[in-house]
Amino acid sequence: MKQTLQLKLSQHLTLTPQLQQSIRLLQLSTLELNQELEGFLMENPLLERDDSEPESLPLPPNCAGREEYAATAGEAPATDAPATDSAEIDWFADAPAARRDDGEESDYPQLAACTPTLVEHLAGQLALTQLSARDKSVVSTLIAALDEGGYLSQSLEEIAELLPPELEVGMDELHIALHHLQSFDPIGVGARTPAECLELQLKVLPPDTPARELALDIVHDHLQALAAHDFARLKRQLHCDDDGLRSAQHLIQSLNPHPGAAFSAAETRYIVSDVIVKKMKNAWIAALNPDAMPKLRINRLYAEILQDKLRSAGSQMLTQLQEARWLIKNVQQRFETILRVAQAIVDRQRQFFDHGEVAMRPLVLREIAETLGLHESTVSRVTTQKFMATPRGIFELKYFFGSHVATETGGACSATAIRALLKQLVGAEDCKRPLSDSKIAQILSEQGIVVARRTIAKYRELMHIPPVSLRKSL
Repeated sequence: MKQTLQLKLSQHLTLTPQLQQSIRLLQLSTLELNQELEGFLMENPLLERDDSEPESLPLPPNCAGREEYAATAGEAPATDAPATDSAEIDWFADAPAARRDDGEESDYPQLAACTPTLVEHLAGQLALTQLSARDKSVVSTLIAALDEGGYLSQSLEEIAELLPPELEVGMDELHIALHHLQSFDPIGVGARTPAECLELQLKVLPPDTPARELALDIVHDHLQALAAHDFARLKRQLHCDDDGLRSAQHLIQSLNPHPGAAFSAAETRYIVSDVIVKKMKNAWIAALNPDAMPKLRINRLYAEILQDKLRSAGSQMLTQLQEARWLIKNVQQRFETILRVAQAIVDRQRQFFDHGEVAMRPLVLREIAETLGLHESTVSRVTTQKFMATPRGIFELKYFFGSHVATETGGACSATAIRALLKQLVGAEDCKRPLSDSKIAQILSEQGIVVARRTIAKYRELMHIPPVSLRKSL
């Protein structure tokens, strides 16, 4: 086979490292961005945080209300007072000493109280009992088998099989230990079923509590019928009237079906909004949140040393300098893109900011992308895990996008507006005659919004609104 040389021209798309970094930073949330930047700060000595205060809040270019917004940004007026050397300040000279309730001074700091876990709370009560060491050990075994809600997650037979045979712990002994555990606070702990949990709480109430006996009968034998709101069946089987059944229902609803939940360590997640929206001169203006913007700069000392010894400097430091410049530029470009998209959203959803969810208009990513000259994938990255603080609450940017439903006049109504109308209708309905999905669809149709019954059912399930049978009350 004869070998030949051929010249071929072709085009292909290549993502530069700078572009790859820009795309990655754009799709990160504020928390993830700060974590990412911490890694860059540790690896690159030429990069550092800029702790100086910004002169004003960043605003979209050429937007109305810029001057008024800057005036309300909290800028301190200039004064003629001389600057004070921070090294000469005695920060503790005028600080008042902490005082105890008895009037004596104390240097002990005030620390927040630590909430004990459910196991610690029960173990503390067990230590105060007069039980023998063997009985305390058996009760401790039952405490270790509780779940976060305070329920006994294993049966007594399973727990007996897990105990060492040489201890010779019988079922009678386990039942006695369970009785001791169920007498502890919170009442209802150690229950094996929701019915038993509610029954334990009802039994500690005074005997003259209204509807107590009827409530005990319901949770013992008819809890499923109560959950299904089958009031006709309950009245027939319990031989009670509407008033008695209503009182028993209210008493049961006042109980706590998860007694151990108060001791569970719930993780609190905080949201730092990327954009703040305010109304200025009858116009809604979006501005970047200064607290969400990381302030980066090139380390001046290292940069000057590198400039003086540019010829003899190693290629590694030059690479790090270039990477630091890229990162600062990409972070700045990220927030500028977020601000542009946020302002475009605000301009199209101004009716929402004026009137609420019922005025939300249909909006798709393509509309914002075409307006700003961006790709839909870029808008999708910008609106994911980025949040906007408004007078109506904090919302993810993606919240303002949604599908639409046609109206009789040929227009369109957003799914968010329909869900808001659905919530209003359910909130104002007669509890004795709740609205069915078909009836809600008919009401919306009379208002010019054509929605199928199955669409109403889907929106209702997404909003965790029970069906009509479970919304009915006495």
